[in-house]
Amino acid sequence: MSELTVLCVNAGSSTLKISLFAVDSGRGADAERELWRGDDDHVDIRTALDALARAGLGAPDAVGHRVVHGGTEHSRPAVVDDALVADLRALVPLAPLHEPAAIAGIEAVVAVLGDVPQVACFDTSFHHTLPEEAAHLALPERFWQRGLRRYGFHGLSYEYVVEHVGAPALGRAVIAHLGNGASLCAVRDGRSVDTTMGLTPTGGIVMGTRSGDLDPGLLVHLLAEEGYDATTLDHLVNHEAGLLGLSGSSSDMRDLLASRAAGDHRAELAIAVFCRTIRKQIGAYAAVLGGLDSLVFTGGIGEGADDIRAEVCAGLGFLGVEIDPARNGPPRRAEVDGGRVISPDGAPVTVRVVAAAEDRMIARHTSNTLLGS
Repeated sequence: MSELTVLCVNAGSSTLKISLFAVDSGRGADAERELWRGDDDHVDIRTALDALARAGLGAPDAVGHRVVHGGTEHSRPAVVDDALVADLRALVPLAPLHEPAAIAGIEAVVAVLGDVPQVACFDTSFHHTLPEEAAHLALPERFWQRGLRRYGFHGLSYEYVVEHVGAPALGRAVIAHLGNGASLCAVRDGRSVDTTMGLTPTGGIVMGTRSGDLDPGLLVHLLAEEGYDATTLDHLVNHEAGLLGLSGSSSDMRDLLASRAAGDHRAELAIAVFCRTIRKQIGAYAAVLGGLDSLVFTGGIGEGADDIRAEVCAGLGFLGVEIDPARNGPPRRAEVDGGRVISPDGAPVTVRVVAAAEDRMIARHTSNTLLGS
């Protein structure tokens, strides 16, 4: 069999996205042909399978899952079996917003489709190329031996951008995946050399409801002086912080932009902090890379919020980052086919917008894993 129909299940921190692809293993980078997509971000697996049946598409040949955390053991996609599910359960403390959803998705497929082949595609795999000095945390060696290190996430999104644009065209690149969960990755020769998220998806830049990096002393203070324990502290940094905590009203960038336009100071502050942390990180990664050839925006905010792209890039002219206002407009569906350049012709740094397509990477990996490509 050279073609598989692959149901792609992408369980994010705030959404569940499901799509169906026909994958021809002989066609390389153009192997995936989209057949169906769930009506909204919250469609469940049983509803999706019912919709496929009504559309005459039948049951899929295989199911691929986005799994956020693969730990130290899983550097590539893997066929789901009991041992792998046990590994995922052990990793729940490192990705409490995501890993349980992935496990639930796997179990739901078994309940509905029985022994259909399933493949786990890990967001951490892309970052297994991190150099030791980037992966190590400044802690005693015993913690490294116990798996406490920088893992990085959004790897399927970064991997798609690299394959889609091409490593030579990207050169020394910073890719910004901006959504409810957000991170940046420094890429050289198509490989991850640094990334903002760390041991868990909570670290790095400010996100929708996640704090990003905090002074460790602040966390100690909250535990020792403010009555927090591990459970309440986890809830604070993952569910009450970020844009929601700063604005006091919403974690949705669309809401915040509207509120800012209406004169809401806290919404203005939240957006300013968000853009500033991203801008700082781009500068840091330009230093890590020894210069910058490309900056890529992807993810829901990265693709859809032209105001945010402009504000992030403001003040980065010293790096050669510049946006052409005429090109930096609302999102266009053609971005799925090739992305678009929003920097002026001849600019030292090429700034692109590329629509996220993690589901295509899931379909590709699932087919390659099962067919041995």
